[in-house]
This record gives sequence, C-alpha cells and structure tokens, in this order.
Amino acid sequence: MATIKIKQTGSPIRRVKEQRATLVGLGLNKMHKVSELEDTPSVRGMIRAVHHMVEVIED
Repeated sequence: MATIKIKQTGSPIRRVKEQRATLVGLGLNKMHKVSELEDTPSVRGMIRAVHHMVEVIED
C-alpha cells in the first residue's frame, strides 16, 4: 500500500480544538516532526483540514 510522509510546519497554538486533534490523529504534535501514514482518503481529508500547518513530503 502507498504511504505518504507529512511534516508539521505550523504551530497548533491559538488554533481551534478540532485542528489540534487532527494533528494528533496524524501523529504530529511537535514542530518539524515527520509522520508516515497510509495514503487513504481519510488521511487526505485530515491533511486538507490542516493544510496550513503541514507539508506533504514527496520522495
């Protein structure tokens, strides 16, 4: 199955509770942390919800 790497580039400080929870759901909780997840529609939707705080790393 295909995987996708996501890097947190923005701080969750002063963000709504749902966006902070989405970052935790993606396995991100600190700046510049990288998480590797399966590329599924649900993960893509989570990335879309916090696209301003994350970066998709292309290998």
